[in-house]
Amino acid sequence: MASPAEVRIDAASEGAAQHAFGAIQREVERIETKYSRYRPDSVLSDINRNAGGDPVALDEETAALLDYAAACWSQSGGLFDITSGVLRSVWDFKRNRPPRPEEVDAVLARIGWQRVRRGARSSASPASIALEAGMEIDFGGIGKEYAADRAMAAAVDAGIRHGFVNLGGDIRVIGPQADGRPWRIGIVHPRDPERTIAHLELGEGGLATSGDYERFFEFEGRRYCHLLNPRTGWPVDGPQSVSVVAPLCTVAGSCATIAMLHGDGADAYLREQGFAYLLIDRDGKILQESLPR
Repeated sequence: MASPAEVRIDAASEGAAQHAFGAIQREVERIETKYSRYRPDSVLSDINRNAGGDPVALDEETAALLDYAAACWSQSGGLFDITSGVLRSVWDFKRNRPPRPEEVDAVLARIGWQRVRRGARSSASPASIALEAGMEIDFGGIGKEYAADRAMAAAVDAGIRHGFVNLGGDIRVIGPQADGRPWRIGIVHPRDPERTIAHLELGEGGLATSGDYERFFEFEGRRYCHLLNPRTGWPVDGPQSVSVVAPLCTVAGSCATIAMLHGDGADAYLREQGFAYLLIDRDGKILQESLPR
């Protein structure tokens, strides 16, 4: 998952804990193997390789993830678009300078979920997807969060009732500590990653944070972060970070990402969703709504 991973569980014995740890690790590795864009043998790579060609048949899990991505695209008015990953072809955050506007404009022509063709599952054929030539899809924004949810589902299947998994800040909790106390989780300070800016307590559900500090560079006095608006091709400009608490980590993650993409309209968007959240605006001011502490 290209990030630190942490699992904390309470089990009846060391053997039970090791059994659960094994199940969790296997599930996370399964999802990474299946959906990583960096693996040529992944389902995602197969779909992208066939862009411009025949439709690719989908298993039920992949079809469900694409259905969720489609719902996020619709609900966000097109801001959450899993075809926007092609922008990484011109945005190199190790180069420390932005691409030329004409380079960005050329890639924008390859973005747009509305141009993806989906075939519905029927008794005669499986669900399918077909991309136009030059297009790609990328599960950044839901992939790691989905892995966190699935990891804790594996833990429950292994008999665990108290614990959480943290995949690079995407967290899923399946129950409080064994004595009933909630897990205390820190939110990283977006301008000082060595310290926290807030803490919250969770006994159940998902927590995800999206911010402008994960990958960025500064050029000629402006900060450029890795969160790119699929409409413009340029980085978002607004909150420093958004943390959302929701029943599932997948939902929390997509909601936090969409909020960041709304820029200075993030707070209004989050209030409409009804989830607890913590938002740090462009000036470093903390705004929160019903956040457990």
